[in-house]
Amino acid sequence: MLAICRRHLLLFALLLGLASSSFAQGRPEKLVIGLLPGESAPTVMRLNEPLRLYLEKRLGIPVELMVGANYAATGEALRFGRLDIAYLGPVTYILQSRRTKLEPFARPSHEKVGPTFQAVIIVPKDSPARTLADLKGKQIAFGDPASTSGTWVPRAQLLEQAGLASGRDYKLQVLGAHDAVALAVANKKVDAGGLSMPIYNRLLKEGKLDAEKVRVLAESPAIPEYMWTFRDGLDPAFKEEIRKAFINVNDPEALKVFRAEAFIPCVDADVDRVRGWIEAIRKANPDAVPPAK
Repeated sequence: MLAICRRHLLLFALLLGLASSSFAQGRPEKLVIGLLPGESAPTVMRLNEPLRLYLEKRLGIPVELMVGANYAATGEALRFGRLDIAYLGPVTYILQSRRTKLEPFARPSHEKVGPTFQAVIIVPKDSPARTLADLKGKQIAFGDPASTSGTWVPRAQLLEQAGLASGRDYKLQVLGAHDAVALAVANKKVDAGGLSMPIYNRLLKEGKLDAEKVRVLAESPAIPEYMWTFRDGLDPAFKEEIRKAFINVNDPEALKVFRAEAFIPCVDADVDRVRGWIEAIRKANPDAVPPAK
C-alpha cells in the first residue's frame, strides 16, 4: 500500500510539473521589458514610454518597463527570467551570454549609418589636450562598467590609438551614467570622459549640457547597435509575436528615442567586432573582464 501511495504521489508531482511547465511556456499575461540605466531611471522610462504604449496596443496585454540599478542588474534580471526581453548593449549582452542562453532578435537601424552608433571622448572646452595621447596621466571618467559606448569602446580607443591602458597610463573613474560623465567633464571634475555620441548630442540639444564648456576630442569607429534580446525559455509563439511587433513598427514616436528608421533582425555574430575590443582590453589588463560564473 505504501509503495502504491508513493507511486501516486510521484505521478501527481510529475503531472503538476508538466502543468506548471506548460503554463510557463504559454503566452504570459504581461510583457516585462528591461532597460539599461544609461541615464537616470525617470529619463529612461520617459523616453521609452511611446514604445511601451505601442507594444501594449499591438500585443493586447499590459507592458511594464523596468530599469535596472546598473547594467549588470538588467542583464542578470533577464538571465534569471525576471524580464521577458531587454534592450542590451553589445558588452552587456556578450558578458551575460557567457552565463546563459540569450537570443537577440532586433536592433535599430539609422539613416545613412545603418545599425551602428558611435562613442565620443570629450574634454573641457579649454583643455590643452589635442590628441588622445595627451590624456596620459590624466583622470578619465566612464559610465557603467558594462557600458559599451560609456566604458569599453572609449577604453579600446585609448589603447589602440594612443597606447594608453587604464591603471597604468591614466586613472579611470566610474560614474555610472552617460549624463554624469558629460557633466563631470563640463564642470572640470575630470580631465576627460567617454560616452555615447547620441546621448552627448541629445544633452546638448536639450540644453542639459553647455556647448561652451565641452568639446569632442575623438570619435569612435562604428559600434554595432544595441540588441533587443529574449530571455531563455520564453514561449516560441509569443516570441514570434514580439519579433513581428518590433520588425513591423511604424510608429514614429516609438522609434524616436532610438533615432531609428526601423528595427531590423539581428543575430549573435553582429557583435563580434565588440568581442575583439573586449579581448584587446583583456590582454592589456587581465583583470578588466570579469570571469564567467
